Amino acid sequence: MGIAAFLSPLRSDGRARLLAAGAGLLGVGAFAPFAVFWLAWLSWGALFLLVSRAPSPRAAAWRGFAFGLAQFLGGVSWVYVSLHDVGGMPLPVAALATLALCAYMALYPMAAAWSARRLDFSDKASWRSACLFAASWVLAEWARGWVLTGFPWLALGYSQSPPSPLAGLAPLLGVYGVSLASALLGAWGALAVVGRQRLPGLLVLLLLGLGAGLGLVQWTVPAGEPLRVALLQGNIPQDLKWQPERFLDSLTTYVGLARDNPADLTVLPETAVPALYDQLPPEFIADLKALAARRGGDLLLGVPVADESSGERRYYNSAIGFGASPQQSYSKAHLVPFGEFVPPGFRWFLDLMHMPMSDFSSGGARQPTLALAGQQIAPNICYEDVFGGEIIHALPRATLLVNLSNTAWFGRSLAQPQHLQIAQLRALETGRPMLRATNTGMTAVVAPDGRVQAVLPPFTRGALVAEVRGYQGLTPFARTGNTVALFLATLLLAAGALARRRETQ
Repeated sequence: MGIAAFLSPLRSDGRARLLAAGAGLLGVGAFAPFAVFWLAWLSWGALFLLVSRAPSPRAAAWRGFAFGLAQFLGGVSWVYVSLHDVGGMPLPVAALATLALCAYMALYPMAAAWSARRLDFSDKASWRSACLFAASWVLAEWARGWVLTGFPWLALGYSQSPPSPLAGLAPLLGVYGVSLASALLGAWGALAVVGRQRLPGLLVLLLLGLGAGLGLVQWTVPAGEPLRVALLQGNIPQDLKWQPERFLDSLTTYVGLARDNPADLTVLPETAVPALYDQLPPEFIADLKALAARRGGDLLLGVPVADESSGERRYYNSAIGFGASPQQSYSKAHLVPFGEFVPPGFRWFLDLMHMPMSDFSSGGARQPTLALAGQQIAPNICYEDVFGGEIIHALPRATLLVNLSNTAWFGRSLAQPQHLQIAQLRALETGRPMLRATNTGMTAVVAPDGRVQAVLPPFTRGALVAEVRGYQGLTPFARTGNTVALFLATLLLAAGALARRRETQ
């Protein structure tokens, strides 16, 4: 049975949109915590078939929208948890806000599907059609990562964290390059299986072999002696953390964890203590400094900071390092809209939630690394590690990446394992270990090859103690960022469109 015969019933747009939504929902299983990476190839392969057989670019666009809406409603459901279950927003408003966000995100798959069908106006899908589809997808996905400050969550490439063979492409092309390869593999695979086309099948094998082979390359090398790290997870519920009567509990929790787990580098999560740094009891800071210095080590504390050096009082979401080394700090640069700063005209929205400290200032791009525990530390706070093109600004100087997060805002949801999967891609792209200290999970050590070396169970109180080494050197992605992946996508788009036009002349 040929591809045309297989897809002829799908000309009914209602059925096609329903199938597209089902494919989008299936694609959620490719991401953590399910992490069945090959489901991405099935899901995006199905979308390719639906788009390539759409009777018009308009029909293809709506199929792309149905796919994206289902994917994001299934995969980003933790937004509702954050707004309603934790933030206390009224249920109808929280549900509407979640739907609006997912509908906005679905506009990008919609645009990708429209572009792919608009440029590929032939009725017979081919390997060139697959190139147009994959290139359109990646360029739309990249746009989602920077428009309105960007929300690149659930980019296709994240589904290909180890053990996927395509993970080997991340040190060269970054997450968008892996997205490109994943979309190509899904589309080519669909043509090989459903359309029984030989060339796409060979291209699938070639792509898998290339990814697996590159995964054997060690792009960076160890730097310095191994060090013992302790990543502290306080597991303090968000609804209790900011209650004044629980303030002392937060302090004693982290002092106790630091005392019981001596290390060369101790890391506390984002906003580990619910107060400004200059409001903390001096004895608390003194205790932490003394505990860090036991091994001649250092401690990195996530804490909000107030600063008046500019003539007005500004607040920063910061990480402060101290101990045997001089005190140093990093302030979060890429802030979360509605969570850490209020877009103009939306104060009313934040007033519906009980969200302390929701109006921070940016610490600025390209801040210096922190010299702690004999390493050069590049901190990133919570959501910042979603932006791989910004993380590489700390290289080649940085030898360790450290993420401090407070994901208690997202309750028991998909957000924690998805965030850990994102960290795996950052480690691969940079060839550096990624240390993650979180309030409720997932506190983990990710090796430079993207594999999770150790992880604490979420929603438990404890310390993850591990031995790690810093790394030096540059991966190809660290040198070029997203440029190569975007160039390849643009080249495929142009080449595919040109070839299609020649075929129809």
